[in-house]
Amino acid sequence: MADQFVGYTVSITCRNDLGSYQGQICNVDQKEQTITLKKAFKNGVPQQIPQIVLGGADITNLAIIDTAPDTVTASSSSTVAVTRPVAKRAGRSVSESLVSSKGSQLRDSPRKPTEDICDVNRTPSKKDRLRQRLSEKDEACFGTPIDNILDQDFDFEKNLALFNKQAVYDEINAQRPDIVRHADASRRSQKYRHDENVIASTPAMYRQVVVPAPGLKEYVTDDGLVIPSIMPDLRHQLLSVAERLGVTEERQAELMGRAATEMALQLLGGGHRLNPHNVHQWPTVVALCGSHRQGAIGVNCARQLASHGVKTVVFLLDPTHMTVQLTHELALFRYTNNKLITTVQELPTVAVDLIVLALADELGSQLHQARYRAAAEWANENRAPVLALDPPAAGTPGVDTKFSLVPVLPLAHSLDNGKLYLCNLAFPQQVFKEVGIKYSSPFGPKFVIPLHPNDT
Repeated sequence: MADQFVGYTVSITCRNDLGSYQGQICNVDQKEQTITLKKAFKNGVPQQIPQIVLGGADITNLAIIDTAPDTVTASSSSTVAVTRPVAKRAGRSVSESLVSSKGSQLRDSPRKPTEDICDVNRTPSKKDRLRQRLSEKDEACFGTPIDNILDQDFDFEKNLALFNKQAVYDEINAQRPDIVRHADASRRSQKYRHDENVIASTPAMYRQVVVPAPGLKEYVTDDGLVIPSIMPDLRHQLLSVAERLGVTEERQAELMGRAATEMALQLLGGGHRLNPHNVHQWPTVVALCGSHRQGAIGVNCARQLASHGVKTVVFLLDPTHMTVQLTHELALFRYTNNKLITTVQELPTVAVDLIVLALADELGSQLHQARYRAAAEWANENRAPVLALDPPAAGTPGVDTKFSLVPVLPLAHSLDNGKLYLCNLAFPQQVFKEVGIKYSSPFGPKFVIPLHPNDT
């Protein structure tokens, strides 16, 4: 009598410590009171052993999930396919998932043997073929035991070694036209900076300034405008004509000092450093000034920096010989209540934030003095960045300069003057016309522009 249940798919609930099982009955032993299951699942996990034997004393509930194929009558030539138990969803047992899909009545009584019978002699319908494909997908997805897979560690290096990247790249390149491969190879052979164009091109050159006797060098602005250098004689003539037409030495010093002040404020940190809430890091600037036009510009810059709250110290190289313009600038600086010194020993012994350099003029006067050498040595030992104001073309002797600010048109400056910046002194067009210079302003919306050597 019990043999008629062989082949049935059942869900068996055992005592709490044994869990629940699902599978197909392959043997029922009435004498030993045992049931043997094949294709068994325990608590929703496929079992690797081929058969599981359960004792009747351990079983608390048994529900039939599907009937056996041999329950079909002998006169019928059909068969019944037993559906494989599907893996349980989170929060539900396998028996609950299967019973809910078949109907709650399966717990109470077995279905009729003819419910899932398919006639093998008839052509399978479209629904039958779809059901068969879905069944095969379930078998491929859920039919592999995962215990061994979970116990194994994934070997990243071994699997990465299976992917030959170079071979893939070679295969891709082999399918591209020769002209594309050659272009890529030539592009990879070059290294570009962030500000360079990948496509090789010659930058456009615009000449808005033409001088009668150009110097030995040319410069170019960020916008591609070519700025020729001029000879010292033409430079002296240009400044003299401007002063005769009304752009006096005092006005030139004020404009140059204003430009130097703007550069110094940016070098000191701008708004991040010059902040009322940052008084414990307020900067200190030392201006090293000679007794000439450049020295007057340096004192003017120190006075304007003091108006921004910057602590300034002016060192005067030769207080016994001063020009009229320098005397006027010193008188205004004294009203700022900042420090004016005349000896090297009074210079700060601690590091300062910036040095404004105006020790040497274009003629190199006062460079023979021992005081000059001591001041230059202090500047190098202090190791603060140096901003030179209209320095000699060959550089300020003995002082390492990082930035230089030059007026109107540059001389042929050496690399000792560091990074060059050009300042607009607002000369009228008539000034350039009288000295034979064809001039169209290269400054645009800016008052100070950087100059780069024209390597082309």
